[in-house]
Amino acid sequence: MSTNTLSNPATQAEPAMTVAQAAQAAQAAPLTLGEFLRDRRARLAPAPGADSRRRTPGLRREEVATRAHVSVTWYTWLEQGRGGPPSDEVLERLASALALDRADREFMFLLAQQRPPPIKPTASAAVTPALQRVLDGMPTSPAVVKTLTWDIVAWNAAAAAVLSDYAAQPPGGRNLLRRLFTDPALRAVPDWEANARFAIATFRVDAARAGDSPEAAALAEELQACCKDFRRLWADNETSGHYVGVKRIERPLAGSITLEHQSFPVDSAPGLSMIVFTPVTAADVEGVALLMSNKAAQLKKR
Repeated sequence: MSTNTLSNPATQAEPAMTVAQAAQAAQAAPLTLGEFLRDRRARLAPAPGADSRRRTPGLRREEVATRAHVSVTWYTWLEQGRGGPPSDEVLERLASALALDRADREFMFLLAQQRPPPIKPTASAAVTPALQRVLDGMPTSPAVVKTLTWDIVAWNAAAAAVLSDYAAQPPGGRNLLRRLFTDPALRAVPDWEANARFAIATFRVDAARAGDSPEAAALAEELQACCKDFRRLWADNETSGHYVGVKRIERPLAGSITLEHQSFPVDSAPGLSMIVFTPVTAADVEGVALLMSNKAAQLKKR
């Protein structure tokens, strides 16, 4: 007598992966350092007059090794995933040899060392017309763009009416941190102590992000020399990586206005960030609009 047996699904063999499925899985796998180096090497054109009999596009391994001042063996190991993580110095030379831009350089460091590259002190990028249009597209929210050393380099009409007439100030007078500690009008606001403590904690992080910036060091030294409150708060060594909070201002024409503020990095412009001050209530929006209307009327009289 025959017997029927039921197979256990848990013991059944998984169906074999097809070639197409294997290729798809390989494409979905995270990029390795070796794959990245090979890809960027293939994108570079050989020097004029170089041997044209090449089986693959781009530079040969020995050409990249020569450019990066490393041995061919060591570079070959890197592409093969051997030899351990390369040093910062080697990665910087590879970035130069492969003509990597800022994004590619950072990506290569993340692949090789699971961290961003060392900070290089650089001047903040310029404010583009597109970035200014973003500011102008927020008619009732004061918004400014600042550098890592807290210099205001762009603003919208609402910021000029509610926060400060930046256009009437010399560039040195547009520094937020300097004004916070030296402008009597700003020091008179009820929340000055909390605002100042928060500003110093955030500036300390921004200064570190700027690398060995002489501008940041000079500003800190200047304020320590002239302002005892800055010396006191600076000595607390507090840090804050998020420029988020509430700002309350008093204006004779509009009364009390409450603004929520938050900072956003400008990805297309390294070193710049945008701070947007959003009115909290409908009454706050009306107060901003009133100040803007008054500012526009003043400009017409000039």
